[in-house]
Amino acid sequence: MEDLLAQINAYLRGMWRYRWWGLALAWVVAIGGVAFVYQMPDQYRSSARVFVDTQSVLRPLMRGLAVQPNVDQQVAVLSRTLITRPNVEKLITMADLDLTVNSQAEREALISRLQSGLRIGGGGGRDRANIFTLSFQDQSPERAQRVVQALVSLFVESGLVSQRQGTDEARRFIEAQIVNYERQLVDAENRLKEFRLRNMELLGDGNRDFISQIAGLAQQLSQTELELKEAQNMRASLQRQIAGEEPVLLPSPGRTSGSIPEIDRRIDALQQSLDSMMLRYTDAHPDVIGTRRVIESLEEQRRQELEMLQEMAPEQFGALDANPVFQQMRISLSNAEARVASLTARADELQSRIATLRQRAELLPRLEAEQAQLNRDYAVHKRNYDELVARRESAAITAQLDAQSGAGDFRVIDPPSLPSRPSAPNRLLLVPLAGLAALGAGIALTFLLAQLRPTVIDSRMLRNVTGLPILGSVSMVRDATVLRAQRFGLFMFSSLVVLLVGAVGAATLALQMIQG
Repeated sequence: MEDLLAQINAYLRGMWRYRWWGLALAWVVAIGGVAFVYQMPDQYRSSARVFVDTQSVLRPLMRGLAVQPNVDQQVAVLSRTLITRPNVEKLITMADLDLTVNSQAEREALISRLQSGLRIGGGGGRDRANIFTLSFQDQSPERAQRVVQALVSLFVESGLVSQRQGTDEARRFIEAQIVNYERQLVDAENRLKEFRLRNMELLGDGNRDFISQIAGLAQQLSQTELELKEAQNMRASLQRQIAGEEPVLLPSPGRTSGSIPEIDRRIDALQQSLDSMMLRYTDAHPDVIGTRRVIESLEEQRRQELEMLQEMAPEQFGALDANPVFQQMRISLSNAEARVASLTARADELQSRIATLRQRAELLPRLEAEQAQLNRDYAVHKRNYDELVARRESAAITAQLDAQSGAGDFRVIDPPSLPSRPSAPNRLLLVPLAGLAALGAGIALTFLLAQLRPTVIDSRMLRNVTGLPILGSVSMVRDATVLRAQRFGLFMFSSLVVLLVGAVGAATLALQMIQG
């Protein structure tokens, strides 16, 4: 602590040696600063207050029917983005500021000055949330008033245009989206319709339960195969029995009958069944196709039986007549072969139908997935289309609400004022600051000179500089003349400092009296 105090004392004593230099600089800076402050041109500030009505009685009543934008936020954004280059150029024309502009450089300087000088404040606090203050400062009070008047007009115009543009842009966007989604909706409807027509047979309600149908046909096939095996065993047994009987030749009756009763009865029954199915199904139905195959098979069997009977009765021997047992066996064999053929055709048809159903069952999930995707696409387009139509109606109601509710209206509370007193510069503040700056400049000069031209003040400083021990010191003895000169110098220095402070104070007081 002692070293610090000693160091400070050394600095002060060094600065004291150059006090007259510092005082001279302080006077020069003070005089120059005060003169500069007095020569600064007066600036006049014109301002206006605008109230923005963001509330409406109709808005609570129309909640849910119309889109209600955040007017407060829109106005706040407008106040922050109003001072742009296009708006400033428009403001220059509106305020006739371009009449004094002779070059592009001057115009650019004017634009920069307006962008930095225009002020839009307010919109803060609960009591003045919707009141905005627009101001501008210029050397000419009339020009400042014209600029603020143009700024107020631009502020109101931009707010109204912004509202109209927002509504129009929203309506145009919604109309374009409605046309787009209407086209997509029609395309989705056509794809879904074509898919349903193309797969109507598989996607019908009666053809969905393939598992039960396959199970039923499999059960019928199992029963048919069992009956076919029994019929084949019966036919083989009859063939073995016929091989052990001898036929008897009798006189020819003159004509061989052209019918086989058992086969004819089966053909008639199947034909009646076919006629009944034709009333319900088409020619491509599996039951119709299978029945026709069975009828063709029985007719072929009937023809073969007739040919066999004719071959068994040559003319040279007359008609071949069997004994009763042989004849009955032949009839039973014919019936057995007819039954085997019928059951075989039925089994083949059932297997074909089962294979077809299995193919359809494997194809159905893919078709259902594709149909579900088409239904989802259609539902999405339909929902978006309906929402856009509803939004279009809401936008129309919103436009009418904005036009009739009065929300977002701009009202000028205080018109642009014509200032009679300058608002800047604040000379009452700048003159004392000039005095303080003068004192600071003088002190800084003395400190700088003391550092540039250091002197040894005491024995301690000498020991620190030389690094040698100090045996003693001799004090200076001043006579009366020297002491009087020192006192006079101190008096003059103090007087000049007080005079400097008094001059700055007097200049401030005079300025205050002039400004009233």
